[in-house]
Amino acid sequence: MSDRDEAEEVWNPKTKLGKKVANGQISNIKDAMNADQPIMEPEIVDQLINLNEEVILIGGTPGKGGGKRRTVSKRTARMHKSGARYNTKAMVVVGDKNNVVGLGYGEANDTRAAIESATREAKLNLIEVQHGSGSWEDQTEHTSSIPIESTAKVGSVQVSLKPAPKGTGLAASDDVKKLLELGGISDVWVQTQGKTQTRENLLKASFEALENINEVVK
Repeated sequence: MSDRDEAEEVWNPKTKLGKKVANGQISNIKDAMNADQPIMEPEIVDQLINLNEEVILIGGTPGKGGGKRRTVSKRTARMHKSGARYNTKAMVVVGDKNNVVGLGYGEANDTRAAIESATREAKLNLIEVQHGSGSWEDQTEHTSSIPIESTAKVGSVQVSLKPAPKGTGLAASDDVKKLLELGGISDVWVQTQGKTQTRENLLKASFEALENINEVVK
């Protein structure tokens, strides 16, 4: 490893919360999320928890024989006097497959930088995931579902998450499954309305529905 790489790995916290994490005053991600100060540095999250990442396929290109091949980024072009200027967008979900999940949206000149930006944003946008048995008749400690029904709407897309008993699985699209799985949920019914082909809004609405549960259960 070069001296430059080692220098890049040294984290010098700039926020009050970051300094508390660095000196060991805060050693739990939930304590950091519930602190008086918001998480402003992704390194705080890196110090406290190991997160899994999934890139949402928000883009698409024409496929062979018609149809659309889904891609990890969406590229747009704007025409200027000097020529076309391209902008790439990406969406990333992070989570520990247990208690926390985050959703981020990033923009940059190329796909790699857009994904890195989205990952950074997702780490700064973590929420706690509430779990439930999915059935009033099921009083076991099994917590693979959500405790209550929750609905959210973003743009034209409305998403309703409904508790489901053990063994139901995730009745959802592949991208929404990524969000739920990284949040540690394995049984839930998902009902959607609107233009769900707009995956950014579909994921944002699903994330917001999970977040809304915190306002009731916490």
